[in-house]
Amino acid sequence: MSVSDSTREAHQCQELCFLEYPGSGELFVCGFACLWQHDDQALAKRMIEKIEHRGPDETQVYRSPNVPAIMAHCRLSIIGPSDGSQPIYSADNILVANGEIFNYRDLRAILGESAFETRSDSETILHLFRSNQPRWVTKLDGMFAFVLATPERIIAARDPLGIKPLYVAQLDEGLAFCSELKAFDGLGLSKIETIGPGEMFDSLDGTRRWFRIPHGAAEAEPGIDIESVCRELRLTLEDAVRKWMVADVEVGSFLSGGLDSSIIAAIAARVIDRPLKTFSVGLEGSPDILAAANVAKHIGSEHYQMTFSIEDIARALPHVIYHLESADVDLVRSAIPTHFATTLARQHVKAVLTGEGADELFAGYSYHHDYAQSPRELADELTRSLSRMHNINLQRVDRVTMAQGLEARTPFLDRDLIDFAQSIPASLKMRIDDEQTGKTTEKWILRKAFTDLLPHEIVWREKAQFDEGTGTVDSLDEALSIATGTSSPVDRETEARLYRDIVYEQFEDPEMILQQAGTWAKDRVEVRN
Repeated sequence: MSVSDSTREAHQCQELCFLEYPGSGELFVCGFACLWQHDDQALAKRMIEKIEHRGPDETQVYRSPNVPAIMAHCRLSIIGPSDGSQPIYSADNILVANGEIFNYRDLRAILGESAFETRSDSETILHLFRSNQPRWVTKLDGMFAFVLATPERIIAARDPLGIKPLYVAQLDEGLAFCSELKAFDGLGLSKIETIGPGEMFDSLDGTRRWFRIPHGAAEAEPGIDIESVCRELRLTLEDAVRKWMVADVEVGSFLSGGLDSSIIAAIAARVIDRPLKTFSVGLEGSPDILAAANVAKHIGSEHYQMTFSIEDIARALPHVIYHLESADVDLVRSAIPTHFATTLARQHVKAVLTGEGADELFAGYSYHHDYAQSPRELADELTRSLSRMHNINLQRVDRVTMAQGLEARTPFLDRDLIDFAQSIPASLKMRIDDEQTGKTTEKWILRKAFTDLLPHEIVWREKAQFDEGTGTVDSLDEALSIATGTSSPVDRETEARLYRDIVYEQFEDPEMILQQAGTWAKDRVEVRN
């Protein structure tokens, strides 16, 4: 299929999904905005309206008589539950949350089912807090951001990798929180900060880190059992995929034909009892389109593909940049095919698996080859890059998919998998194949662990950047010429200026947006997942 007129306008659609999970739980795809010690319901309503694309089906703005907080929440219900609305309040505690708590059933059993008043997995957060368990937030396994208020304090926290976004700003003598920077636009707020991955803010004692990424191992010990490492890696990733696929709604998978998305899709196809829906995009005849079709045939998925044109790229740029909340050249480039993949997938499913995180865990970027002779430096760099994903790749995935009501799930960033992957020596990730020539293979241990799962040409496919594999880069000059109305080639400096101009056109406070955005260093380029 190709991009139709209706599909081209899909970026304007504000559909979103509310996910109900089996057992008795309900999970949310949503957005929220909160005010603390600032009594202005109209302002809270204005903030939540700017991010209603994250959940336009129902909007709640709640002010408690006993808590100096106003909380606004937007969501979409798929099943139509009677008790799925947020904020969730119990006694003098109020909560809004975004994301999924995968171990909520276990936690509910520990905390006591009688304490719960709703079927929401998010209510688990509230009762964990009230249990007074030491380091209670560490018990949560999932992707989440939340704000919890009591009469005396307000607490905000974010998942270990920062998959779900969370921002805080000074508002007069109080505070404001939100899921996207758009909610702050035009408000003239000061001291805007990101609550970082694995961080918790508490108005009583400030910000602390509740999760730290384990430091990566460097050199392999003599006599290490490679086959054993491969088996354990495979089992751990398979468990992660099963966990991140749990849903009452159908979960599909992005499929670029690259190693990471192909592994995830292949595992997922074995987990479910029906054909997995997979999705690939690119320009006509692009490498990703061809490779993805090969993988889909191999794993037996129900495969959908969409070709987009140079004109489609030019037309999509304002939408992509607005929702991305960034003008970084490399991030925008990779967000373009993500936008089209989202447009396609949202026509068929409510949630998709992605391969995000594999490059950071297993050394998949081009610049990682420079560290091949120094496993210790490579391990340090991988640890550093994992901590920076939240405002680069994960920001791209969250913003672009949520703009169209699609939930993206990232099994490679499962906590158990991170723990195990960081224990694998870096020398097994970026492997030196030939000491004489210096030839190296990125993600070697990951490739070896899944050699028998996929065609040989896919497992050992030479990596390409996401925007390269889809043909986006090759067509970008022409697309940018269309966008700028010029016939001259557009160099990188001009491209960067164009993206900044689009930010300035769309936001009242563009510098606030640009100052918060992450950037890629010139020698560190995102690769396809």
